[in-house]
Amino acid sequence: MNLRDTTIGIEFGSTRIKAVMIDRRHNAIASGSYGWENTLSNGIWTYSMQEVLFGLQSCFKDLKMDFERRFGQRLTATGAIGISAMMHGYIALDDHDRLLVPFRTWRNTTTGEAAAELTELFDFNIPQRWSVAHLYQAVLNNEEHVPMVSKVATLASYVHYLLTGCFVSGVGDASGMFPIDSTTITYDRKMEGKFNALLSKKGLKLKLDSVLPKVLKAGDDAGFLTSEGSLIIDPTGEFESGIRMAPPEGDAGTGMVATNSVAVYTGNVSAGTSDFAMVVLDHIPGRHRELDLVTTPSGEAVAMVHCNNCTTDIDNWIGLFGDFAKEFGMDIPKDELFSKLYGIALEGEPDCGGLLSCNYHSGEGVTDFDRGLPMFLHPTESRMSVANFMRCHLYSALSTLKIGMDVLKVENIRINRILAHGGFFKTGMAGQRMLSAALGVPVSSMETAGEGGPYGMALLCAFMLWNEGESLASYLEDKVYIGMEVSTIKADASEFSGFDAFIANYKRLLEVERKAVEVF
Repeated sequence: MNLRDTTIGIEFGSTRIKAVMIDRRHNAIASGSYGWENTLSNGIWTYSMQEVLFGLQSCFKDLKMDFERRFGQRLTATGAIGISAMMHGYIALDDHDRLLVPFRTWRNTTTGEAAAELTELFDFNIPQRWSVAHLYQAVLNNEEHVPMVSKVATLASYVHYLLTGCFVSGVGDASGMFPIDSTTITYDRKMEGKFNALLSKKGLKLKLDSVLPKVLKAGDDAGFLTSEGSLIIDPTGEFESGIRMAPPEGDAGTGMVATNSVAVYTGNVSAGTSDFAMVVLDHIPGRHRELDLVTTPSGEAVAMVHCNNCTTDIDNWIGLFGDFAKEFGMDIPKDELFSKLYGIALEGEPDCGGLLSCNYHSGEGVTDFDRGLPMFLHPTESRMSVANFMRCHLYSALSTLKIGMDVLKVENIRINRILAHGGFFKTGMAGQRMLSAALGVPVSSMETAGEGGPYGMALLCAFMLWNEGESLASYLEDKVYIGMEVSTIKADASEFSGFDAFIANYKRLLEVERKAVEVF
């Protein structure tokens, strides 16, 4: 195999670092992964930079082994590499590129004061997880490191910088740092001026354009893998330097690419540890706290509904079922447990028999929670069964997303199709059917959806190398996804009404959740 006719996408997800290698026909031909988890340290959700590098190396080693096992050939090069990662957050570096404070991830909800003030200043919704909110909250907190800040990065742009020496960001990832002007494909200069003036009033010489990465769009060159970078990826020294690098992107953008959802009126839902929906817009909606305005990897405006909490509570409950089985001498593989219990959820009553669950392990911006506390309620008149129990938790995982998506209806946002991807949809058809019940529309899934973001990142690398002047949307439609099988599921009328009954009670449950967070 000609290694230069391949590309590699590597994505740092919240629970797994995964690499996918594709060939010239855009088929996934090898993969690797490394499992990791964020930690709560001194009240901050974080990952250590040491594990970022170790995880990258472990993931790439796994990819090498898979490729060599499949093709009997050493993986020493590729046509291009791209890095993507969970969006937002705050990585602050000094002028010697030293980390000033531990990495603050998207999951933190400690920036409420900053987000609120910036939202009013810009007349533009600034969520708590955005990089500018983290930076400004550090200013408001008078944190000692702020005067030393030389660069502010996301995880994707940080890793890309380590590998190439180029401090750049793909526009989709950058749009989760600071508002983007889709006409110029860079940071909104008017809002940037307001922010710089705000910092100046506080006696800071910091200028936003000097600390944020340069913005690039899909197809742009983003540097080359340096000799130091090649050793970071592969300490054996077998992997070549000089390989082209695509602009680093966020997981929202790569998810859009992986589901062919970058054209106007298309949308996708990614559901795993967190869940979010992305809808490409034909007009800009009004300001809503539930909606983020971000972009595709090529710069088109997108409405994003991002929820911090999705499957963590489900995973814990399924782990409990697994522990119970072990007490009876049954060591059931995790995949089988998930498949069986998700399948059982389909047998539950459309309204979950009156059972209720709030899945908030952490704060939730859409519903204005700074902290979470998972909760399961079974009212006296409810009907307890494993099927109702599992359906209740699958519904709970989608409920905050449903609340945010309902805002799009108010704004008359047109959606022609919704495509689903992520761990929530890997187990049979349960996830798709539940999402259809939540949104009241058919939900589709592609055969590549299981590959997710790293596959999308590999496709962005392919677009950079092999496009012939067409747009990203045209490249995906005409060269990647043409003829690809799509499965579509639509919930029935009883499921639509059942979810409506559940969400009405869920909104009341949030009042209980708010009190519980205060008490505990």
